[in-house]
Amino acid sequence: MFELDLKSRTPISGQIVDNIKELIVSGVLHAEEKLPSVRELAAQLTVNPNTVQKAYSALEQQGYIYISQGRGTFVADIKNITATPAEITDAEIGLRDSISKLYYIGMSRGDAEELLRKLMDERSDWK
Repeated sequence: MFELDLKSRTPISGQIVDNIKELIVSGVLHAEEKLPSVRELAAQLTVNPNTVQKAYSALEQQGYIYISQGRGTFVADIKNITATPAEITDAEIGLRDSISKLYYIGMSRGDAEELLRKLMDERSDWK
């Protein structure tokens, strides 16, 4: 599914959250797709099941997944997710850094705008 960076300052549960979000947002995982159980994912990643449970709880609280008693854990429809102010700030910082990189490599403003439009258009499911 994904790998963890044991040398990272980000806690393992946070890495699991980030990786699953990325898989959902990038379209690798789809709405209503069943996720591995806590024990299965813990075994795959060789981490404590409590760590996976913590990550799943955070993802459920954020609206990325839902847990159905007796059935399992499933990917939620991300079209219903509302970003938190912190997530918007993080995205803005990342976008600002990317725009700076384009500027420093000499890309014109028009070309950068065209690239951004192209990348946004690739997200056919964008709300």
